[in-house]
Amino acid sequence: MKIRIGHSPDPDDAFLFYAMTQGKIPLDGMTVEHFLEGIEELNQRAVRGEMEMTAISLHAYPYCAERYALLTAGASVGEGVGPIVVSKEAISPQELKNKIVAVPGKLTTAALLLQLAVGRVETRVMPFDQILEAVRDGKAAAGVLIHEGQITYQKSGLKKVLDLGEWWKKETGLPAPLGVNVVRTDLGPEPARRLARLFKQSLDYAFAHRAEALAYAQRYGRGLDAALTDRFVGMYVNRWSLDCRPDGAVAMQLLLNRAADAGLTPKKVRLEFVEG
Repeated sequence: MKIRIGHSPDPDDAFLFYAMTQGKIPLDGMTVEHFLEGIEELNQRAVRGEMEMTAISLHAYPYCAERYALLTAGASVGEGVGPIVVSKEAISPQELKNKIVAVPGKLTTAALLLQLAVGRVETRVMPFDQILEAVRDGKAAAGVLIHEGQITYQKSGLKKVLDLGEWWKKETGLPAPLGVNVVRTDLGPEPARRLARLFKQSLDYAFAHRAEALAYAQRYGRGLDAALTDRFVGMYVNRWSLDCRPDGAVAMQLLLNRAADAGLTPKKVRLEFVEG
């Protein structure tokens, strides 16, 4: 069976998928075709049902829930940390309502958390790896940073307006659920469970061979050294990555419920999981 697997070109996803995509574990008769794409591209592919297994933003799940189920493993969940809203000048979060804010995709959880935290904000979609420079160069008044920009923005002279993961923690007492991994349900229950098992094995391998997996992940850090790669991966590859339940799953459901109640997603969905 040939399986198309997609994830973002960032250190935490690279760490999680390392063993599964780089031949470090047996794949139980499956052949993997590996796609590295920006998270918004992966979200849109999931809406179209193109990948058998893929990383997506949690925000995108209501748009593809009829095609996919969530994996219990591999979630990117921040414990009091999350996407960072930055600007060139010091401003308050409420001042964002008077500005156009660059976001890394309409279906990213970063964009959703921004709207929940501040209210309706006018946004402009930009590739995630161009937002920091756009704000620094005055091409965007503010921007939401994901991936390594969250820990490197100060080097560019930018100022933090709001940490959306910190806001969510204060608002709910729960960790911030950002990225999830999904498997297409039309594969059937057993192939879906096989993929879930293989992915869990990939995580176990990375945790057991951390230095090796981090060296691979550093390739996708865009300027991060080994220490910063380790720090960044540690922010989002944690106990929730091994199994998002119970609190991570509770946070996911709450976030999507709030989004639906606020009219930011088309409908309420009940999270469906496949366990490996």
